[in-house]
Amino acid sequence: MTSPYTNFIAGLPKAELHVHHVGSASPRIVAALAERHPGTVPSDLDALRAFFTFRDFAHFIEVYLAVVDLVRTPEDVRMLTYEVAADMAAQNIRYAELTCTPYTNVMAGVPIEAFVEAIEDARVAAERDHGVRLHWIYDVPGEFGVEAATATVEYLPVSPPTLVGFGLGGPEIGVERPQFKPAFDAARAAGLHSVPHAGETTGPETVWDAIRELGAERIGHGTSSTQDPALLAHLVENRIPLEVCPTSNIATRAVATLDEHPIKEMYAAGALVTVNSDDPPMFGTDLNREYDIAATLLDLDEQGIAGLARAAVEASFLDRPGKDALIGEIDAYVHEVLL
Repeated sequence: MTSPYTNFIAGLPKAELHVHHVGSASPRIVAALAERHPGTVPSDLDALRAFFTFRDFAHFIEVYLAVVDLVRTPEDVRMLTYEVAADMAAQNIRYAELTCTPYTNVMAGVPIEAFVEAIEDARVAAERDHGVRLHWIYDVPGEFGVEAATATVEYLPVSPPTLVGFGLGGPEIGVERPQFKPAFDAARAAGLHSVPHAGETTGPETVWDAIRELGAERIGHGTSSTQDPALLAHLVENRIPLEVCPTSNIATRAVATLDEHPIKEMYAAGALVTVNSDDPPMFGTDLNREYDIAATLLDLDEQGIAGLARAAVEASFLDRPGKDALIGEIDAYVHEVLL
């Protein structure tokens, strides 16, 4: 699905809010890691494409964790992070809140201090070399339960100042959100923003739980929110952004087809919709393609597409000067192209 605005989108300065650290590893990065650590994941690029064909959400988690297992040393973390940032810069992503899952890296043998040093070293180098600015969200892998949440909170005293959010990912079915309330309370007390996934493969009640129990300030996915008019009205009234990832939702079978994607209802209702790529190489996409899809589904022209880019900046956790600077870049680009 492409719009007439592919070239405009490619040059548009953008922010991305829902994109995973390991899930952003391109085939060339995964192949390099698989060569370092032979085993489950193939290093051959053709075989990798077959490996990244998902039967359902549970199978996606299985494959995702197999790639996570390739990141075993601080050098792996640093290489992954820098190369992901370089791929972002090639799409004119100027700022990203990259979701990391330190629990799985620590379980793989990377001490949290070494993990932080590696991502920060890569962040500084990527901004210097490619002009892309990164901030971090620490994500709790829900499939590992409260133990993972408690451990992730325990990492916070050695977290970098660029850590801005606390998230919750992994499967939703059978992983109730309220059990994570103590961890989110602690993270919010430490000054972090609450950004859990909710309502992707479960119903609207999971989104309500994320808001009421976890203090969610943005909702990851939230695809089922349109099933509850009261919830959708609450999201609109309280300006709680939705991190929408169209291709991801199709790949994991959370939504049947793009034509049925609830982004159209969200946008029409006045919800603060942001467009994101989630785990882009795993789903054969990138942020430019997701904007292209959104432009088609929402019937947007260049000004409407630029509006999506501004919405992502406003929904980010950048400080006001940072937001104003990036919105200024977007406005300057639109002026140059359209006038």
